[in-house]
Amino acid sequence: MWFQQFALTSLGHASYLVGDEKTGQALVFDPRRDVEVYRQAAREQGLHLSYACDSHGHNDYLSGVAELAAGAHPPQVWGSAAGDLGYAHRPLAHGEQFEFGNVGIEVLHTPGHTPEHISLLVYDRAASADIPALLLSGGALLVGDLARPDLLGGPEQTRRHAEQFCDTIQTTLLALPDHLQVFPTHVAGSLCGGNIGSRLSTTIGYEKHTNPILAEAAATDEFVRQCLRLDNLPAVPPYWQRMRDQNLAGVDPLGVLTEPPALRPDDVEAATDRGALVLDTRQAEAFGGGHLPGAVNVGLGSSFTTWAGTVLPVDAEILLVLDRPADLWEVIWQLLRIGYPMPAGWLAGGMTAWRTSARPIDRTPQITVDELARRLDEDAVTLLDVRQPAEWTAGHAEGATFITGAELPERLDDVPADKPVAVTCSSGYRSSVAASLLARERDLPVLNVAGGMTAWQHAGYPTTT
Repeated sequence: MWFQQFALTSLGHASYLVGDEKTGQALVFDPRRDVEVYRQAAREQGLHLSYACDSHGHNDYLSGVAELAAGAHPPQVWGSAAGDLGYAHRPLAHGEQFEFGNVGIEVLHTPGHTPEHISLLVYDRAASADIPALLLSGGALLVGDLARPDLLGGPEQTRRHAEQFCDTIQTTLLALPDHLQVFPTHVAGSLCGGNIGSRLSTTIGYEKHTNPILAEAAATDEFVRQCLRLDNLPAVPPYWQRMRDQNLAGVDPLGVLTEPPALRPDDVEAATDRGALVLDTRQAEAFGGGHLPGAVNVGLGSSFTTWAGTVLPVDAEILLVLDRPADLWEVIWQLLRIGYPMPAGWLAGGMTAWRTSARPIDRTPQITVDELARRLDEDAVTLLDVRQPAEWTAGHAEGATFITGAELPERLDDVPADKPVAVTCSSGYRSSVAASLLARERDLPVLNVAGGMTAWQHAGYPTTT
């Protein structure tokens, strides 16, 4: 058996290729939308992508299953028999087994994160006929955590999913051998868990001893209570609401992609005049020093996908400002993975070209925590904290207004407008995103707190819980 993991930090996502060296067949599990990485890996190993499968209808990204099925020599698509899937597939029921060469696959129905969720127990028959080699767990078991059960409805539905999760753990997962390696789909950086560990795999035995939520599974009521503690969970980005429906229905294949054009400043200005939205992917300090009027700032990095999906309308015509032209396709793929169309173009020559064309420039002042403390003492600013609930609960500045970054697009009118707004997060990244959105949509005077609450605490300023 041949096995490879593909980890993508920007999505907190891992996908997998399981191949049989004797027959040349391979299975792709939970593929992302840019599927060429799997084709290339299979090609290098002399394998053919024979099967493709999703563990569940994902909320956080668009699946690559339909993309693989639309290609030449498509794989057979598998999917949960418990799911309402709108694309052609071979339904998989709990307990079914498949063999290709030395690879054995046993299907486990593992509801909780979603009702249709499945995990795959993988055997390497060349090593052992009846001892499983690894578990592709999807969201059923994560490193140090479990995937959240609250994405598909209100409190009652969440409670039902949590109870299903408890049954999954007690009857299915805890019955697996302690040695079994576990490879989850949701890894560090994913908002599908509240405390996912940084490692990319774990074992059943290790999680039994160290996973605090798993430890509560023996007492159903306590486990359900832990799952219902939504204050521990990250806020859900707005774009997640449309990802699952598209994945269950079947994602439209991308087809042939054409690179968006490099645009001169006059072309960019004409596009913004007709309503195009400028997405500036430079870091907060560069954006704050000077940017196109009305631009939204999401710095390219490990959190880009989450925050681009938070602040960009789904139907926006997007124009890019890049730190360097080599970033173009990285930005494009991060947008395509969460369902945005190809950008309409990018600013050739970057901000240098814009500045030298004598066009207007806006700025977002970057203030230190010392300056913030002085202005708060003078009652000269409103402090807006856009961190996650667990971060806020752990300690925040007295008198701050709390609106998570994920909720901000729907709660822009809840931000006080009687004085300038200083926006903070933990470092200055998310707050720059939020500040740029407030400046664009509310036309508020905004300040970005450089270093955020981390710098605030290091400087010795007080916090309250």
